[in-house]
Amino acid sequence: MTDSTDIPDRPGRTVRLVPTPPGFWRLVLGVCTAAFAPLFGFLLGSLTGSPESGSILDPLYWGLFAGFIVGGLGVAVAVLGGWRLWSHRRARNGQEQSS
Repeated sequence: MTDSTDIPDRPGRTVRLVPTPPGFWRLVLGVCTAAFAPLFGFLLGSLTGSPESGSILDPLYWGLFAGFIVGGLGVAVAVLGGWRLWSHRRARNGQEQSS
């Protein structure tokens, strides 16, 4: 077995791993949830609904309503993630200007 110190450096560009800024994954998760929750609510409501029912308590309407509620929560999560991402970038730009 060889140690990593025995291997000579290869020519080329060095790889610098940069972590994602805070709020990025919250923003992505919120946008995906807001986009797909009403669709999945409609899908689940149509799968469980009966075709003869026409009342307001039809499972299709309840599934779509639940999808909109979950989608609204996704929008709230996306807004919070975007706010955190924006404030992080703003604070970083303020530090760069003062240095």
